[in-house]
Amino acid sequence: MTASLALLLALAPIGADPAGVTTDDFDSVRLYTLTNPSGASVKITNYGAIVTSIVVPDRDGNLADVALGYDELKSYTNAVDKPYFGAVVGRYGNRIAGGTFELDGETYELATNNGPNHLHGGVIGFDKVIWDVAPVEGKGKRALRLTYRAKDGEEGYPGNLDVSVTYEWTDDNRLIVAYQAKTDAPTPVNVTQHTYFNLKGEGDGTILDHQLTIDADRFTPVDETLIPTGELAPVTDTPFDFRDGKAIGQDIDTDDEQLRFGGGYDHNFVLNRGDAVPSELRRAARVVEPTAGRTLEVYTTEPGLQFYCGNFLDGRLTGKSGRPYIFRGGFCLETQHFPDSPNQPAFPSTILRPGDTLTSRTEFRFGVD
Repeated sequence: MTASLALLLALAPIGADPAGVTTDDFDSVRLYTLTNPSGASVKITNYGAIVTSIVVPDRDGNLADVALGYDELKSYTNAVDKPYFGAVVGRYGNRIAGGTFELDGETYELATNNGPNHLHGGVIGFDKVIWDVAPVEGKGKRALRLTYRAKDGEEGYPGNLDVSVTYEWTDDNRLIVAYQAKTDAPTPVNVTQHTYFNLKGEGDGTILDHQLTIDADRFTPVDETLIPTGELAPVTDTPFDFRDGKAIGQDIDTDDEQLRFGGGYDHNFVLNRGDAVPSELRRAARVVEPTAGRTLEVYTTEPGLQFYCGNFLDGRLTGKSGRPYIFRGGFCLETQHFPDSPNQPAFPSTILRPGDTLTSRTEFRFGVD
């Protein structure tokens, strides 16, 4: 019995593997592909709502897969150090200090799966469950909607949470990611997408030469366990100033306490949203890969952006290309609320209450320079 996520080639805009996998635990896992008229494509599996592949052209029209990941389901379930390649993470993406928070006078205990802290929803977060999936109807629409109910008490969180993520792949190579969530009891929610990118192509060396711009005047410094101190520190005259654009590797080896804590960049940036309303998309970041000329722009309704540059990749994981994923061989731009917000009253609130609907939208816009 195979756990392969083998793709059924089809002429339809959305193709699915009708067989899925045949193990008892994973017999409802499927892999879907969204292909636009230019041949650029995205592959998504309902295990973890994972984006397994993003194939886009360079300046000469050559297609390459720019998302780190695997060809087989077993690699996602058994991966060393659980890097969260391509997954939707939650119920709370990023870290919660000490695996505990207080809400409306009650204290909640969560798993401590990242040193002393809680990370990305716990031991079995959204990245490790099987989501229900359906195509989104609409003329010319190339989209999937994945849904999941996180039960009251799951991973220690209060409330039954109904969450959905819709992926849409457009003719102009935009991957649109839209989230919705409702709850029957107050609960913290911070859902994000955890794709690792290498715009040269997955497995093709480091990302240190990628030119990165982040539209943020401030960031949230952390302690040695990567929990925010509560300060919103200016990026001016620090290695964290990406406002004018620079190579990711330009200042990464600077003798800086924050870089030592993260082993490089693994920090939340406070996005410059100005007078934007919460539902308005604003540009958060732009990346240019100088050799092939691929670009990525990130637009979001979220207030924060976690920039992570693959500091824990070490060559032990082998990707779709058959090449190892080396140190700093990929970067993440995770649109989100700030880490540890349930314990940080000065941060934007992540508490969702009954009767309210969480909505969030991020667009990953691929192009060429």
